[in-house]
Amino acid sequence: MKRILLCVAYDGTNYSGWQLQDNAPTIEGELNKALSDLHGEEIAVIGASRTDAGVHALCNMAVYDTDARMPAEKVSFALNTVLPEDIKVVWSREVAPDFHPRHTNTVKTYEYTIYNEPIMPPTERLYAYHVKDKLDVAIMEKEAKCLVGEHDFKSFASVYTTAETTVRTITDIDVRREGSYVKITVSGTGFLYNMVRIIAGTLIDVGLGRRAEGFTKAALDALDRRSAGPTAPARGLMLIKYEFLDQCF
Repeated sequence: MKRILLCVAYDGTNYSGWQLQDNAPTIEGELNKALSDLHGEEIAVIGASRTDAGVHALCNMAVYDTDARMPAEKVSFALNTVLPEDIKVVWSREVAPDFHPRHTNTVKTYEYTIYNEPIMPPTERLYAYHVKDKLDVAIMEKEAKCLVGEHDFKSFASVYTTAETTVRTITDIDVRREGSYVKITVSGTGFLYNMVRIIAGTLIDVGLGRRAEGFTKAALDALDRRSAGPTAPARGLMLIKYEFLDQCF
């Protein structure tokens, strides 16, 4: 028996998120089916980040155990011949039998993309949130800085979260304009359900002048979901980087 780690990229548009569901297509479900067919045994992957419906990823991680003799490095190439075209395995490698992607020190980076022009090209509609009025990126960047560090992010978590604690650590946050786009990049050691999307929705409200300066800090301190801004749509969110801080493999 060996454990194989997969780096998985996907367009989340047509899926009900990562996590397996009985009556809806998911990334986990597609991986399980493809791996089971490939190895001729029942396979169930363990994912690192349970992204929401419509969220995209360049590098989500998953492990699975198998008795198959196929070299771990070859699995990615074999899988990509049978997976749907909107899911690809970037690489695969063998790891220690006790390695678990959610039980190791990591930093994940998410990027939220906003198309900030009066008219949005249809080709962008699946990968960016359209905000037609001009955003004040300088005030958004200033507001975001209060979120860096270890805080109780209860105000920035879905009311449906099942997390035992809402304390999380953001290691870095950046808001910048790139031509017609405004991008919010958030790195941290862990995130709550809808956390990055609520941060994005809050900063967008401030950037549009709907909320006064200092609103983000006040929302953080309130420890109440009703105190923060709306949850921005899933389509603008992408997991862009996954760093293992320990020498695990």
